[in-house]
Parts: sequence; structure tokens; C-alpha cells
Amino acid sequence: MTDRLWLLIPELVLLAGAVSCAILGVSRSVAIRRLLPAATVVTLLVALAASVFVYVPGAVEAATGPGAVPLPWLGRAVIPITVVVGLVLVLVQAGFVDRVYEMAVASGRTTFDPLRSARGEYYVFFLLSMAGLMLTCAAPDLIWLFLALELTSLPTYVMVAMSRDDRRAQEAAMKYFYLGAMSAAMFLFGFALLYGATGTMVLGDMQAVLAGRMADTGSIGSLAVIGLLLSVLGIGFKLAAVPMHLYAPDVYEGAAAQVTAFLGFVPKASGAIALMLILSLTGWTEEGGSLPPAVLITLWLMAVLTMTLGNIGALLQSNVKRMLAYSSISHSGYMLIGIIAGPGAGFAAVLVYLLAYGLGNTATFAVLASLRAGDHEVESIDDLAGLREKHPGLAWAMAISAGSLLGFPPLMGFWGKLLLFIAGVASGHLVLIVIAGINSAISAWYYLRLVALPLTGTPSSTSGSIERRPYEGPRMAAVACTVLLICLPLLLGSIMSQASDAVVTVDELRNSAGVDE
Repeated sequence: MTDRLWLLIPELVLLAGAVSCAILGVSRSVAIRRLLPAATVVTLLVALAASVFVYVPGAVEAATGPGAVPLPWLGRAVIPITVVVGLVLVLVQAGFVDRVYEMAVASGRTTFDPLRSARGEYYVFFLLSMAGLMLTCAAPDLIWLFLALELTSLPTYVMVAMSRDDRRAQEAAMKYFYLGAMSAAMFLFGFALLYGATGTMVLGDMQAVLAGRMADTGSIGSLAVIGLLLSVLGIGFKLAAVPMHLYAPDVYEGAAAQVTAFLGFVPKASGAIALMLILSLTGWTEEGGSLPPAVLITLWLMAVLTMTLGNIGALLQSNVKRMLAYSSISHSGYMLIGIIAGPGAGFAAVLVYLLAYGLGNTATFAVLASLRAGDHEVESIDDLAGLREKHPGLAWAMAISAGSLLGFPPLMGFWGKLLLFIAGVASGHLVLIVIAGINSAISAWYYLRLVALPLTGTPSSTSGSIERRPYEGPRMAAVACTVLLICLPLLLGSIMSQASDAVVTVDELRNSAGVDE
């Protein structure tokens, strides 16, 4: 038990930080309440420092037990990615929650009431969802994996509802919640079938049973295949992958831009990691083996439809948040290419792509969170025309982040997409890569609008009235993400090496240990 808790130190740090934020949020001192973003940043940095000491040779194996986790070193890359993107997400949120209420308290129009204050609770939900993402990669059994996925998602339902004081946010939260409940029921039923097919809920034992069955009979059995299919479809909700993608445009539009930035990365990352773990149960390794044909075909179709419908949907939008929602759907299709490519290069490429996509997506929403059109958010794409004249820094941040999401060299998004395509070609899925290339060309139309309009567009009567919001956090986040998107390719070799080490399977570790001996 002590060894298992050692592996969970980063997550326990986030839990302690969440408790601290809950306490700070009800303080009657405004100076203490303003410390919430700083406390969240410190919590994330301490969790990152703890992961460096946790993921060391010997400690991981002792904590998980021999063969208990299919990808025991996954947290070594997932936690740094989570923290890096999480830090800029904190900046995006800074000054956003309870702004009007805090101004009323400061002016003396009302007195502070802890029951009316939501700032502390918001950062609690933020950290709990981050903790769920980290816990996903350390899951030793199906119950743990289910709880980790739900811990990632449940706080986001509340964050959407409390993000804006209007009916659109409430409607978005209800749609998100009910569809999320349906997806949870679907993959939980899939988990139950996997348990029925193998007689165990421990992932390592389940992998041994299914891999042995695959080696003996060439099939894992009908019950296990149905369980995998339901699990993949249910977890597809976290990715906003077809056919579980319909909620994304409405939720992205209804939630505040700050929360939408969070939704664009954290649930998607947890879904990608969960798919890696679930699909690894078949004994599928870089050296050999394959997915059951029904599962492979399902993933293939999901990838094609997700890329295509996402990009076509984005072409038809005039609302910038709905366009970015469909863009997010298409990126899930690209990530599925790495999932299909399999353990090794495919999974490693997914981790690199998560970092590139997380920073690019956060930067676009950070720009939107920095601006306002009167008393409401920027909604139309045309409102960004000529942004350079009044806000040149934000115009360049939007252009660079959109270029990275498109895959424009030499930005980080280009290298992330290139690694996915290389992994797909190496695994023999050339047709899928051709389809992905065509979809990338389609996406150029709407991404280049986000590049060109802010920098070269002529301001209109509406875009000329766009103003910058009074808080600086989102603007700092946009600048930070832009710098990272430009500079991280210089460290690509180190990032790829870290990602490759993180997706080493238990069998590969055993084989390497045997060679060393």
C-alpha cells in the first residue's frame, strides 16, 4: 500500500491544493482570495517536481506490482504535459471567476458572503479535473480507470454551468452532463463485459488472459470484442470523436472562452490515454500482435469520420467558438491515427501531439478570453478583422496558434502532425494518412482565415469596437503559448525521447531486463 501511495504523490499534491483553494476561497480577506491563481500554479509546480522523484527506476515497478499496469511509465510524460498546459490554463482563468461580485464587494455595494462566492470552488474543480487526468495514466484496474475518467469529467460539467450568468451556459451544461452520463454508462457496460470475458478487473491480469487467448486461438472472444467496442465508443465522448461528438459545438459556444479552453484539452487528453490503456489489453505491442479486426475497423471509421465531419463542420461556421469546436473534433481524428498506429511510435506521437494541440488550442481561446465586444464575448469570426491595429500582440498570437493547429512549419503543431503521419505510414495505414492529408488541406481554409483576418483584414464597424478585457491573465497565456509553439521544436528530440520512454509496455521492459541480464 505504501508503494502504491508513493506513485500517487503528484495526484495527492493536487488534492491538497484543491483543499487549500476551498479554504482560501471562503476567506473574508480579498488579498487572500486573490491568491487562488497563485496557489493553483504552486500546486501544479509541486506536482511536477514530485513526479520527477516518483518516476525513477525501481519505484514504478514496486508501486504497480509486476505487470499490473500495461504502460507503467505513462505518467512520466503525461504529468509534465498536463502541468505545462495547466499552467497556461490557470493564466487564462485568472481574474475571470466572480469578477462582478468582487467588484461589488470592493466598492461597498454589498458585503462578502462565502455562500455567494464561487472563485474557490472553481479552482477546486480545476485541480480535481487535472488530478483525474493524471490518475487515468496510473490506473491498475477498471474501477480505478472509470473513477479517474469521471473525476476528469464531472468537475467540467459544473465549470460550464458557472462560467456565464446566462441561459446558454446552463443549457450547455445540461447537454454536456446528460450526454456525458450516457457515454459513462456505455463504457462502464463495456468494462463489465471485459470483466465477464476475463474474470478479472486488474488490467495486467486482463492483458495476460486476452493476449494468451489471442496467441492460442487468434481471437480474444466475442464478449471481449463487444466490451472493447463499447469501451472505445464511450470513451470517444471524452475525445469528442464521431459518433459521440454532437455536444461539442453547443457546449463550446455556451461556455465562457476560459472554460472552453479547459474543455479543449483535459477531457480529450484523458480519453486518449484511456484508449491507449484499454487497447493495450489485447497484448498488442510494437514487436507484434494486432487489434481484433472489428475494433480496428471501428477505430479506422471513427478516425475518418471524425476528421472529415469536423473539418467540414468548421468550414460552415461563422461563430468563431463553434468553428474551433469542430476544429477540436477534427484533431481528435488525427489523434486516432496514432492510436491506430499502436504502441511505440504511434502512442508516443499521440503524447507529442497532445502537447502541441493543447498549447495551440489554449492560445486561440486565450485570445478570445482577452477580448470583448461591448459587454459580451467575441463571437463572429469577422469581429477579428484588423485586430492588429488596436491589439497587435493578440493578433499575432491568434495567427501563430492557428498556424500551429493547421500544421504550418516550423511551429510545434507541424511536428506533432508529422510524427502522427510517420507512425501511420510505418504501421501500414497509408490510405488513412492520405485521407488525413486531404483533411489537413480542407482545414487550411478556415485556419488561414484566423491567420489572415487579424493581421491583414480591414476593420469593420463591429471589429473596430473590440476592446481588451481589464484582466491580464489571458493575454499573458496567449503570449506564453505562442512562445512555446515557436521554441519547443528546438527540444523536439528530447520531447520525443521522453514520450517514447513513457509508452514502453510491461513486456518490453521484461525483454530489455532479460537482455541486460
